Amino acid sequence: MSRDKITFFSRFEADILSGKKNITIRDKSESYFRRNQELAVFTNETDRFFANIKILSVTPIQYDELNEQYAQQENMSLAELKTVIREIYPNDNAFFVIHFELI
Repeated sequence: MSRDKITFFSRFEADILSGKKNITIRDKSESYFRRNQELAVFTNETDRFFANIKILSVTPIQYDELNEQYAQQENMSLAELKTVIREIYPNDNAFFVIHFELI
């Protein structure tokens, strides 16, 4: 993955474009993003461009620290968030919250 690109599953596209989803939780392999970095956003499945974002912050977090606030920023319930994280990262507990805004 290029440092000027990020991908999301296409099911999150509408929430990102509407501003309902303004964070993403990633593992260490995607912790290199930095504050004020501008990224082109593509769908994970088809590599189709759909937005540009600006990184506001990158903050470490443990799986057990996920709470309703993070779930709201992901536009889902806490149970849904934890399920999605476990589906993508079944064996990890250390993550990074990447807070972003559309540009």
